[in-house]
Amino acid sequence: MNRLADSQSPYLLQHADNPVDWWPWSPEAFAEARRRGVPVLLSVGYSSCHWCHVMAGESFEDVTTAKYMNAHFVNIKVDREERPDVDAVYMEAVQAATGQGGWPMTVFLDADGAPFYFGTYFPPEPRHGMASFPQVLEGVSSAWTGRREEVAEVAARIVGELAGRSLAQGGDGPPGEGELAQALLGLTREYDAQRGGFGGAPKFPPSMAVEFLLRHHARTGSEGALQMATDTCEAMARGGIYDQLGGGFARYSVDREWVVPHFEKMLYDNALLCRVYAHVWRATGSDLARRVAVETADFMVRELRTAEGGFASALDADSADGSGKHVEGAFYVWTPGQLREVLGESDAEFAAQYYGVTEEGTFEEGASVLQLPLGEGVVDAGRVESVRARLLAAREESRERPGRDDKIVAAWNGLAIAALAETGAYFDRPDLVERATEAADLLVRLHLDDAARLARTSKDGRVGANAGVLEDYADVAEGFLALAGVTGEGVWLEFAGFLLDIVLDRFVGEGGALYDTADDAEPLIRRPQDPTDNATPSGWTAAAGALLSYAAHTGSERHRSAAEGALGVVKALGPRVPRFIGWGLAVAEAALDGPREIAVLGMGEGGAEMHRAALLATAPGAVVAAGAVVAPGSEEFPLLADRPLVDGRATAYVCRRFVCSAPTTELEHLKGELGVFE
Repeated sequence: MNRLADSQSPYLLQHADNPVDWWPWSPEAFAEARRRGVPVLLSVGYSSCHWCHVMAGESFEDVTTAKYMNAHFVNIKVDREERPDVDAVYMEAVQAATGQGGWPMTVFLDADGAPFYFGTYFPPEPRHGMASFPQVLEGVSSAWTGRREEVAEVAARIVGELAGRSLAQGGDGPPGEGELAQALLGLTREYDAQRGGFGGAPKFPPSMAVEFLLRHHARTGSEGALQMATDTCEAMARGGIYDQLGGGFARYSVDREWVVPHFEKMLYDNALLCRVYAHVWRATGSDLARRVAVETADFMVRELRTAEGGFASALDADSADGSGKHVEGAFYVWTPGQLREVLGESDAEFAAQYYGVTEEGTFEEGASVLQLPLGEGVVDAGRVESVRARLLAAREESRERPGRDDKIVAAWNGLAIAALAETGAYFDRPDLVERATEAADLLVRLHLDDAARLARTSKDGRVGANAGVLEDYADVAEGFLALAGVTGEGVWLEFAGFLLDIVLDRFVGEGGALYDTADDAEPLIRRPQDPTDNATPSGWTAAAGALLSYAAHTGSERHRSAAEGALGVVKALGPRVPRFIGWGLAVAEAALDGPREIAVLGMGEGGAEMHRAALLATAPGAVVAAGAVVAPGSEEFPLLADRPLVDGRATAYVCRRFVCSAPTTELEHLKGELGVFE
């Protein structure tokens, strides 16, 4: 019996009709394995994972394979986006055992959840030195039946090794000038000066590292840091990883040149990159950065926003091509002939040159991914816009759209709230601020309970059963803090405080270390804990950033101390692996700079202009409070308390490290003090 039909997860629902007797992750599934005396086959993936779809079609939809799985295993299917804790614990085991990881993840466990055999994708027949999935199933079943003691020893050893991996604080306090300079040097060594980005193929958007580089430049004036940040962002924006017609970024590039992407579009990537490009514009005034930030924000609202006001998790990489076959990238790629069909001969020739579409193709079967290989140079802007609009309309009308994973993930919506709020404020787009506020309302209304505990996911207006993890609390708090700064509504600061109090009470361990799950969460074979960034900021460093910002807003020594304790691990890891702790380095830059606290009092035009100038400050991690003069005793915005207007005019106060500049009523003086280029 397949038990996935009642799941909220789109990924699990994709497998609800498999002939495999899938169970969701549950105590009942492990009890069944214990009752039957068989091992557990744990399969972990997510809805927009291309190779997850491939393995499902080859193996899980195959009746013969399914019969063997049902006879010899209890089969559990997990959506890694719903249960990042389960994914993290077993992925750590896979990587330790095999030296690599990825999805789909395939792990064999005993009835206590202890793993003893690992893998990722297995083909239906032996291929390129890989055993086939049927061979793996038979081998594991044989070992379980004939060598049970050996299996138990392996499982016990692995659990013991994982249990011993808990991290200490990692260092004695936050990084200083020396560690941040070493981190910059480490990034410089790995920087691809020809193509932008870091390392080789596959190449992932380095959002968190770019934020560090921008903040380092703002604090120190390092032109090298700024150059790496801007050149990387320009290379990505001109590459195939960016959707040149509809906006938004794909997950990663399979090559070093950013030409051919893995076509799935994730909310978290686009939220992080939208904010990064807005910050590049804030630092440089780049027209390209402005365009990409706005287009990416519009993409999120247009294609990922749900009826409830939140943002869906992802768009699939695959969709049907002209023959009806589901293939990767079918929605996005073009041949010269397809250009001619839509544009006619002359404009098709122009478009092919402008977007890099060749007869040979840059992708598969003569198709090309659209890029801007020649830059934007001197071209007919009107003609470019006409071509882009017609191609986009044709794509929307004649091609099957990729599937959408409609579940709302709290953490990723927190990232989107921050990005949309700031982008809306910078570029005079109040509609984007409104969309951010609506998403925040949804999280409070649906995901947050009376005890300020967060649910990880919801779908179609129904909250999921899985508890929020550290990144949910941290990223949602980050979103609420950004929204408070943009809107001047202190309620968002208050909600951020509720979430961060849960972080301090439930997620902090000895010496400032943080855990990914709360101390009252479902126990796994080990309590997951990882300070390094992956596709998103780690919960650990995201929490450090939100705690630091909240402390700057409120003066809370408890939150400041917790942020500094959490940054100890960045002091240890930043100089060694800066690419993988970029957000922690960005937070450390804010801690070293202060961060600045900017209070703007006064309504009307003068107050609005000063508020905008405050939001455009490039000082690392600066926090902004804006509003009318507050009544004595009000706690809505502590930064506004006991601060009067000067001569009845809108007034700004800029402070850091317990020292304040003289209040100013002059807009240009405030801009000069904050380094605002506008």
